[in-house]
Amino acid sequence: MYAIIDFKGTQIKVKKDQIVQVPYLKEHKVGSKIEIPRVLMIRKEKDTTVGKPLVKDAKVSAEVVNHFKDKKVIVFKKKRRKGYQKKQGHRQNYTEIKINDIIN
Repeated sequence: MYAIIDFKGTQIKVKKDQIVQVPYLKEHKVGSKIEIPRVLMIRKEKDTTVGKPLVKDAKVSAEVVNHFKDKKVIVFKKKRRKGYQKKQGHRQNYTEIKINDIIN
């Protein structure tokens, strides 16, 4: 059984007991439980339920496992023969959540 959820503007395929990286959730601490009501599709063995746009009365419950930063991305700008160069780094914040249950 799996579900496709809409979480902060991204569509994610999730299964029970799976750990998923999502955009940073600063309002939730590690160990807190969250509920995701925006379920777009649920697939049980041979039965598929597709929402229009959301599946009615369906939700996914999850638990926050970890907050972390992704690896550094280097942004380098240069204009030749002008003496201009700029180097900048960025690390994006993410949250890991564990899917506890898919409720239909």
